[in-house]
Amino acid sequence: MAQIVRDDVVVVRGPGEDDDMGDATATVIAGGIGFIAAVIGAVIAGRYAERGAKAGGRKAVEAALAQVQGQAAAEHWQWVRSQRYQSFAALLAAYTTLEDALSRITPAVRGGAPLDVATRDELQRAALELQDKTSLLALWGPEEGRLLAYALHRKAVAAVSSLLQVERAISEGQSPAWSTYELARSGMTEGYAAFLQRAGEIIRDPMQTVT
Repeated sequence: MAQIVRDDVVVVRGPGEDDDMGDATATVIAGGIGFIAAVIGAVIAGRYAERGAKAGGRKAVEAALAQVQGQAAAEHWQWVRSQRYQSFAALLAAYTTLEDALSRITPAVRGGAPLDVATRDELQRAALELQDKTSLLALWGPEEGRLLAYALHRKAVAAVSSLLQVERAISEGQSPAWSTYELARSGMTEGYAAFLQRAGEIIRDPMQTVT
């Protein structure tokens, strides 16, 4: 039997009571600690799971956005490429119209036939159409294509002006400057060849700058 003094009061316990109560108390304490540890562990695990979920969700969103941006960039490039192709084709068609008109009218001028109002209007409309398509092409770039297009337009206009001067000289009984006209037509042809070559390369180049 054990005696325990608490605040001048003697507590008498029977044999084995100290051990039994000590074991019980230890069991309760251990159980409490285990429960608290489990709760703390669950909270910590929950927080890490929440952070992991947020991080994973953020990465998934970032990946989705990157994919969308990449797809948008590819679609934008394809759209610009399509617009360039159409503008190049339109300019070449306008050039062909003007070239056909010059090829048809030049022999008549050589034969001394004066140009009537309808023929002059045809040449003017063809030159203006080429100018319009050149300006349209300049919207889509690239810079090299724009420069080549404007160079071709200037040479074409020079050829038209030279033919009109030749026709005027003939109508006024003066000696026509056919050499100047032939030089202008040659420059027009060279400008067309230069533009045509680079236009194809630009359209086919997947790395061509998008403006």
